[in-house]
Amino acid sequence: MILSRRALLASVSAAAAMAALSRSVFAADEQPRHGGVLTVHLAAEQRILNPALRASTGVYIVTSKIVESLVDIGPDGKPAPVLATSWDASPDGKTVTFKLREGVTWHDGKPFTSADVQYNALELWKKHLNYGTQLQLYLEAVDTPDPHTAIFHYSRPIPLPLLLRALADLGYVVPRHVFEGTDVLENPANTAPIGTGPFKFVEYQRGQHIVAERNPNYWRKGFPYLDRIVWRFITDKSAAAAALETGQVQLSAYNQLSLSDLDRLKSDPRFEVSSRGNEANAFNNTVEFNHRRKELADVRVRRAIAHAIDVDFFNENFLYGRGKRAAGPIPSNSPAFYPGGSFPYPFDRKRAEALLDEAGYKRGPDGTRFSLRLVPVQNGEDVPQFGTFIQQSLAEIGIKVEIVQLDIAGALSTIYKDWNFDLATGWHQYRGDPAVSTTVWFRSGSPKGSPWTNQFGWQSDKVDRLIDDAASEIDPAKRKTLYGEWVKEVNDELPLWFATEREFISVTSKQLKNHHNTPRWPSSDWHDLWI
Repeated sequence: MILSRRALLASVSAAAAMAALSRSVFAADEQPRHGGVLTVHLAAEQRILNPALRASTGVYIVTSKIVESLVDIGPDGKPAPVLATSWDASPDGKTVTFKLREGVTWHDGKPFTSADVQYNALELWKKHLNYGTQLQLYLEAVDTPDPHTAIFHYSRPIPLPLLLRALADLGYVVPRHVFEGTDVLENPANTAPIGTGPFKFVEYQRGQHIVAERNPNYWRKGFPYLDRIVWRFITDKSAAAAALETGQVQLSAYNQLSLSDLDRLKSDPRFEVSSRGNEANAFNNTVEFNHRRKELADVRVRRAIAHAIDVDFFNENFLYGRGKRAAGPIPSNSPAFYPGGSFPYPFDRKRAEALLDEAGYKRGPDGTRFSLRLVPVQNGEDVPQFGTFIQQSLAEIGIKVEIVQLDIAGALSTIYKDWNFDLATGWHQYRGDPAVSTTVWFRSGSPKGSPWTNQFGWQSDKVDRLIDDAASEIDPAKRKTLYGEWVKEVNDELPLWFATEREFISVTSKQLKNHHNTPRWPSSDWHDLWI
């Protein structure tokens, strides 16, 4: 089905008219109602819309409504059944059995079975999915004794809480019959997704919009409430804010508006501007080093770079106070794993200069020690700002930085596939457990080209061992101790630097109901969202 321009404009106009209605119309009747079109702001396009191949909030915000995972995170922060209805682990932690939901069909009408889960786990998550490659590193086999049972076998123990938390992001299932026997990275379903979710893909017009409509055969009877979701690409942040204020758009998530507009709109009574519903997705500004570069292979140079950047100043003057210095790669809002401790690299320009001198990189006649190329992955408005701040900060200590501006896809390819960078900066997202999406930035062995993994030319046997031991430790107290040792080691070696600690912000029209009611709501399925 191709949505006509007239139909799309009618949908947008209807949404705008709905947003213009007085809130008093709904005040007397807060019962959920069916119907309506939700229009969502997207600041950038993705080249792939398959969450079984690409773990990214830019993918989830669209395709988590179309493609479902085995589990999600419920309102209480605990794993909630989706395509899996129950799970059980063997005492040794090496076997995990999932019972799968019966009566579920793919959007093309074929049945969902354990064969789909088996294929995704072994052929997509383990081989291609960034973060999934590490999570499933020791997955050896998936048995399918019947169409609704999948038994995962691991060569090393995997803690059940870790696996379940990870599968909310790294357990999306796409149809085996669509991908098997194809070049999975070039399969057309990567941009025209087929799933089991509450909404069915309709069309993707590059540079314009993505459209999905209500799935009439959804397994949750009576859901979803909405008739259609339209994701509009609005790259200009001022235009996106204007679209919200005029009712053409009802939602912008994951800090896609300018920080000044986020600050301004929080006083507008028509919107909720909040980190509510994003608790499971803390994130950081990162500085990544290419250790193939002689200067950056010296830990003293990396430490000097960290000491030269005044993170507190950046937080207060560029992030509107919505961030703080990170004490390491585990954020403070993760009490199960956060080891505490002081900030390892306080701003100290004299210390930075001394470290560079000690490493043998004296200033030349023009005051320059050496030059570096920096590639920003422009996840958000602050990333290029942080790139410029890094450039200016390092100039103060004699390091000249050239900034290479690319779109997101080009930057990801340049850094993680071509390794054609010296420094990189972007966002890292913490997903509740270090083993889900954080330790993969440090552990060696990720396939070349996997975004947001260790492609830096750095390897440590000790760090690899700590990562593997912590990910396989069943005892929670021992896991926390191991992660404390790991944080101490990577803070000291500084293979890359997590500079800030932050929370995502959403701007939501108050016409929307049941929104942000789970800890990773922008990446959830929105089956119970209504207007």
